[in-house]
Order: sequence, then structure tokens, then C-alpha cells
Amino acid sequence: MLEKSMKAVVLTHSCEAADLTVSDVPIPSVRPGWVLVKVKAFGINHSEVILRGAEVDNDYIVKPVIPGIECAGEIEDPSDSSFTKGQRVISMMGGMGRSFNGSYAQYALLPRSHVFSVDTDLEWEELGAIPETFYTAYGSLTESLRLQEGETLLVRGATSTVGTAAVQLGKAMGATVIATSRSERRAPLLRSIGADYVIVDDASFRSSVLGQFPHGVDKVMELIGPKSLYESLRLVRRGGIVCNVGQLGGQFTVAQFDPIKYIPSGVYLTGFFSNYPSQKAVDELFSLLRLARIHPLVAGTFPLEKIAQVHALSEKGSGGKLVVLPQ
Repeated sequence: MLEKSMKAVVLTHSCEAADLTVSDVPIPSVRPGWVLVKVKAFGINHSEVILRGAEVDNDYIVKPVIPGIECAGEIEDPSDSSFTKGQRVISMMGGMGRSFNGSYAQYALLPRSHVFSVDTDLEWEELGAIPETFYTAYGSLTESLRLQEGETLLVRGATSTVGTAAVQLGKAMGATVIATSRSERRAPLLRSIGADYVIVDDASFRSSVLGQFPHGVDKVMELIGPKSLYESLRLVRRGGIVCNVGQLGGQFTVAQFDPIKYIPSGVYLTGFFSNYPSQKAVDELFSLLRLARIHPLVAGTFPLEKIAQVHALSEKGSGGKLVVLPQ
């Protein structure tokens, strides 16, 4: 028999990482169109750090709120869906952890539309590192960049969790992968997961890239964001594509954006918004993971009670995905 209460992290206002605590709250009641998932693992994401640090104070966030934009787990109650109890699933986005309660809990009530079955033999700690991170990388590469075998892919911000996933997936898709890092110290790691070239993102970055690829690269996954977007657009060949995916540079908009002058002639600028995953995309992603024998980089696993420590580590940079095991 299912217990009546569960452990969860609840936010009512912004706070420091050290202020995060675990509370006892009621297990949510199932309703039509929603399924109850027993959360086995969830990864920590940059957007959750932003939520905790400031965003939660905005009126559009429904409070109190349990954070968490992704999870891996088992169906506890399938409600009126076609899922079965105990079935392995992942969930991500669609307002999770902002418009409705998310995954920082032992159970999560989630909309059927954003819960997806998975065919995998990965352990929970690895599976918890995949949903949002690898879906964002995969969707950017396939839907937005339309990456093809034999093309050159520049991953800018490659040491981030989405960046390392993009390096792994891009290599598995047959691309020549150029990864960037702010430090040469991270080069061995990036090469070990598939990067063909590692270029330090410093004052000589542009000349270093064009020295290796004088006509420009084919595709750029831009994870630093508006801060380096102008330069990235000038590193692709005519007909190439730049996909802005992240905002790791801390700049969120381009001031006085003039598309005619900002985007070089014959170069394409796009983006990827991971809010609308599909079962088809999830199936394709996990098929590629199996075929290429890809394992996510997990920097550490923690119980839910260590959530304050995990957020503090995330702020410093962890070199891989931090995964929480709530059960």
C-alpha cells in the first residue's frame, strides 16, 4: 500500500543553495491525463539553479513549487493512460518544476504527454543523467543543425553537461567534432568522449579555429549564448548553421539586434527549445545510445537529503552530471 507522505524539496521564495531543505509533503493524488511516477533518479540542471536563486520569485511560477525539470523512474499509478505499473519511464519539461511540481521528490504527478517509455538497460544513476541533457543535445543536432555524417561540428561550451552529450552524440553520428573549453586541462576528457579537436576558448580562439578550418566549419552548437554568438556566426562556412541552445555566458539577449548586419549572408541561425519532446524522438535517442554504447558522464550521485550540497557543487561546476537518487 502506498504511503500518504513523501520526501520533497519545496520552494516558496529564492534562496541560497545552503538553504535548501527536505520536507514531508502529501503524495499527490492521481487525476485523469496525469500519471504518478516513482522517481528513481533526477539530474541537476542549470535552469533549476536559476529558479532557486531568483526566478522562483516571479509571479508566473506557481508557488509553493517542487523544482526539477526531468526525472527517470517507474510508473506507480498509470491513471487513465496506456502505461503499466512498474514500467520504466523518463519525463522532462512541459512546465515541470515551474507550472506544476517537478522531480525533487520521491513521487511526481506528471502530465501523460510528457512521460515517455524507455528501452534501456542503464542503471538508474546513468538513466537519471540523460533525459533533458541528452534530449536537448540530440534535438539540437537533428532538428535544428540537421547534422550529417562527414560534417564538421563545433561545440562551443563543450565541457557543460549538454556540451559533453553533444560531443558524444555528434561523434556517434559520424561528424568531425571540435570541442571548446576555457582550459587546456579539460582537453583529455573531451578527447576521451569523442572530440577530434579541442580548442581553448581564449583571445586567439577565432584564429585557432580558422587555422584548422580556413573555410569555416559546417555546424556550430552554441551553448555559451548571446555573449559569443556573433563570433560563432563568423566561424561557419556559407550555407552553414549555428544553433543557439544555451546561455552559459550569463548574457540572455543580443542588444540592438539587427539581423541583416548580425547574421552573415548565407549563414543560418536557429535555436532549439526542448519543451516539446516526443516519444519518437526519445526512441531514436535511446536507439543511438545503445548502438554507440554511449554512457553519460556522471560526476556523482547523492541522496535527496544532500540537495543543498548538490546545488552548491552545481554552481561551482562539476565536470559531469550530478544525479540525485530520492528513494
